[in-house]
Amino acid sequence: MKASFLAPVALALVLGGCARTGEIDASGGITAVRSACPVVGVAAGTGDITLFKTPGATDEGAIDLVANMTNVRSTCADAGADIVTTVTFNVEARRTDTAAARDVTLPYYVAIVRGGTNVVAKRVAQVSVHFDAGQARGQVAGEASTTIARSAATLPDDVREKLTRRRKAGDEDAAVDPLSQPEIRQAVASASFEALVGFQLTEAQLKYNATR
Repeated sequence: MKASFLAPVALALVLGGCARTGEIDASGGITAVRSACPVVGVAAGTGDITLFKTPGATDEGAIDLVANMTNVRSTCADAGADIVTTVTFNVEARRTDTAAARDVTLPYYVAIVRGGTNVVAKRVAQVSVHFDAGQARGQVAGEASTTIARSAATLPDDVREKLTRRRKAGDEDAAVDPLSQPEIRQAVASASFEALVGFQLTEAQLKYNATR
């Protein structure tokens, strides 16, 4: 089960990937190491799904099946003009009625989020979990991939210079954090991406996950 998409270059393009690792510089201060790869994870509230025997029911006795997305991992190829990230995960499901063999199809999505809030691309796919007769638990592997233009995930030269320029005590801007400047902060956000996966839930399922 695999979903993939290409984020349109026209788009100007909450784990691992696009992480920033702080290191103490010998001359003082912090050196930030930034990757062009997106941060990868499961979007809050969509990492599990509950199906009920009766439409509209939400009590524990009406639960038909519960599935969770686990073991989310990623690999990132960022050597070329496009940054390709492959996300793999497992879906572990548990059902309440084990009398007969059964196959359950569950929808999931992978989305590219830019700047922490802007969803610039999304793809929905499906995984099918098989249960043998008498079996309460089932598991299936899923996979998704995303492609982001390197130019969209690269900071402009002037912004990178302001962020990495060495500052010495006594300099006029020595104590000023470059990220306190709105234009710098916006440029960093614009070049930062997340690749998020989760179950494609209905409004009722989202509400159940948020209030149970």
